[in-house]
Amino acid sequence: MTDNRLSIEKSVPGRRGITFRNPLREKAVVSADMRRKTPPRLPEMSEFDAVRHFTKLSTLNYSVDTHFYPLGSCTMKYNPRLNEDAANMKGFTAVHPLAEDEAAQGTLEMLYNLSSRLTELTGMDGITLQPAAGAHSEFTGILTAKAYFMHRGETERTEVIVPDSAHGTNPATASMAGFSTINIASEPDGRLSLDKLKEKLGPKTAVVMLTIPNTLGIFESRIEEIAEAVHKAGALLYMDGANFNALIGLVKPGDMGVDLMHLNMHKTFSAPHGGGGPGAGAIAAKKHLLPHLPMPLIKKENGRFVCDYGDERSAGRVKSFFGNTGVLIKAYAYLLVHSAKETGDIARMAILNANYILAKLKDIYPCCSKEYCMHECVLTPGHDLTEKGIKTLDVAKALLDKGFHAPTIYFPLIVHEALMIEPTETESRETLDEFIKAMREIHEEGLANPEVLKAAPQHQTVKRLDEVTAARKPNIRW
Repeated sequence: MTDNRLSIEKSVPGRRGITFRNPLREKAVVSADMRRKTPPRLPEMSEFDAVRHFTKLSTLNYSVDTHFYPLGSCTMKYNPRLNEDAANMKGFTAVHPLAEDEAAQGTLEMLYNLSSRLTELTGMDGITLQPAAGAHSEFTGILTAKAYFMHRGETERTEVIVPDSAHGTNPATASMAGFSTINIASEPDGRLSLDKLKEKLGPKTAVVMLTIPNTLGIFESRIEEIAEAVHKAGALLYMDGANFNALIGLVKPGDMGVDLMHLNMHKTFSAPHGGGGPGAGAIAAKKHLLPHLPMPLIKKENGRFVCDYGDERSAGRVKSFFGNTGVLIKAYAYLLVHSAKETGDIARMAILNANYILAKLKDIYPCCSKEYCMHECVLTPGHDLTEKGIKTLDVAKALLDKGFHAPTIYFPLIVHEALMIEPTETESRETLDEFIKAMREIHEEGLANPEVLKAAPQHQTVKRLDEVTAARKPNIRW
């Protein structure tokens, strides 16, 4: 039997976890008008009851540690505990943020080595680790591009081109930085049309932002031609590198003509997703953009690590100190345990797992693309389900009853009733088989009894909500 009572509802008068004498109460002098007239309404519970209550509450959440979490685009994967131990080392945690370079050589060396490895993996010339997250990295990248054009006196470049297959933060980032966003529709195969791009490129173009692989899980196979066209127009090619876990160790964006790109530490380098913070990001850039990155950058001089504060060409700080260093330590620890070959295996397994799910489900959940995907696949409910009124939301809710977190739904927006599934490289074949089995069972249940599926979830603490009413008239009390 599930007991969903609040702790105050489990309270028993006089019950205590710990009984102790409070000498402060005897010494305190509080005037009568300041004293409480009634005791505070706090739960009275034994220590064991309190531990059991809060432990039970913690199990109601879906998490990477407890469930398969196939959120497409978000990349929810295992976070090695070894990385947590590294980040908690006293040599890192005890350093004062305002310490002089000489007093923080260990931390500076770690950041320098992480920067070196990331620039090598991306094929770029330098990097800033200041950004606090992926979207913050995007903003930093566009500010860097803006500083570059301002320094060159090209103030007429006010447009940023973004295809509809990009992450939704891309056009938002461009607008926040003061640019106008030019949208380009994708081709039927999900890729950017080179001809359409050339029509939009011009003297006003500052940046072309591409998500590679894009939100359909597809690689831009004509990327070198795209880069050539962008550079011929005098613009910069920006790569949204949030999906770099599909490329790491296999492809270097810098070799493809990318001028600057961002990285998400949680998506590729195993740091926790954040849960509201802290996160960490990075912007890697080619040589001509390095003076415009946020400062300071770390350099090695005469065997010591020093901060380079740049000059007026810098876009300026976007985060205090060097960003969220504790998260960056976790990313560095992750890279230290992978050889060059094993780094490539991260991408290979991410691609293999996504295509395994695609191959096992596309007969009943058609894919928006007719080719192999990369790190994620975008499926949809088949006509046999939609004819019975079953929507993507129903499939997602039913998965909760099967013991799986739902994938990303209704994104990308260019795919009707999208189910965006990213298994990541850290899940086993057995886990994927269980997920595939659940998806096939949901398909059968939808055909046999669609009304039951439309009412899912049936066995969770919170049942199906009227989501429109919940959004417009939220009731946030128990």
